Parts: sequence; structure tokens; C-alpha cells
Amino acid sequence: MFETRDGEMLLQTDPADMPADGHIVFIGRIASPWTSRQTCPKNMRAARETGQAATVLIDPPYRDGLLALERASHIVILSWLHHAPRALIVQRPRHAAEPKGVFSLRSPARPNPVGLHIAGLIAVDIDHGRIAIDAIDVLDGTPVIDIKPYFASTDAFPEATIAGRDEK
Repeated sequence: MFETRDGEMLLQTDPADMPADGHIVFIGRIASPWTSRQTCPKNMRAARETGQAATVLIDPPYRDGLLALERASHIVILSWLHHAPRALIVQRPRHAAEPKGVFSLRSPARPNPVGLHIAGLIAVDIDHGRIAIDAIDVLDGTPVIDIKPYFASTDAFPEATIAGRDEK
């Protein structure tokens, strides 16, 4: 599913083959319109531009955790990008001239493929474990690790920059 490009490096041991040590559980899955890497938006901005909404489906044991979530206008979703390779430690993105370490990129290919998504909250149905969101940039069926309310007062840094990029 992922090809290695010139200048990229792999870890000696694929983290997917190592014993589990975090005991992370999936609390649900994302129902998205995206069924292939080719059609899936590369980021949340691109996902929003499609106008396609999505749904987070929470498993029954975790639904009570949704109580009062509807107070938030936006939520942070942590997902497990289960199709991503985990052994790639240095990558050369298509748009970059030089390879970069995985921790300086937002690529899904990383030792622990945790996705971070800030989504607009549309509706919460605790009884059915459904969270309607404005958009998502992951494949249909992607596991969910956690959900948190987004706080603009503490989560946003308008002055944040990345050297070499035009945007703030």
C-alpha cells in the first residue's frame, strides 16, 4: 500500500511486530465516505472542501462518555491509522526535496500511527453512539482511540509557524 522512496529509511524492527505495551483499546470506528487512499483527502482542510460529512460510531461500553460532549463546537479525534506502515522512520514526501524524520511530518506512516483530527461537531446521539462531524480525512472503518473537546483558548496557537512553509 505504501512504497519506499529514494532517501527513506526503515526501522530495524517493525513496531507492528513488537509486543503491545500500552493496552490501547479502540472505542469505536469512523464511518467516512472514503474507501481508498486515492480518494481520501490528505488533511482536514481538503476534507472540509469536499463538503462530505462523516460519523464517529462509539461502541456500547463507551457511549456514556459522550455525556455533555454536545457543549463543544469542535472535537479532537484520535484515530489509529491501521493501514499505515509503522517501520518508516525517515520519509521523503512527494512535495519535498529532502528526506525528513517522521516526527517532523504529519504523515500517517509512523511507529505509532495515531491520527489527530479537529472536526466540527454537528450532533451527538448517546443512545446510538453516533457523533456527526463536518468532515474527516481517514478511510471508512478507521478505529477511534479517543475523543476530546477542542478548546480554542488552550489548543490554538495563532503565532505557530513551520520554517519553510508559507502558512501559519
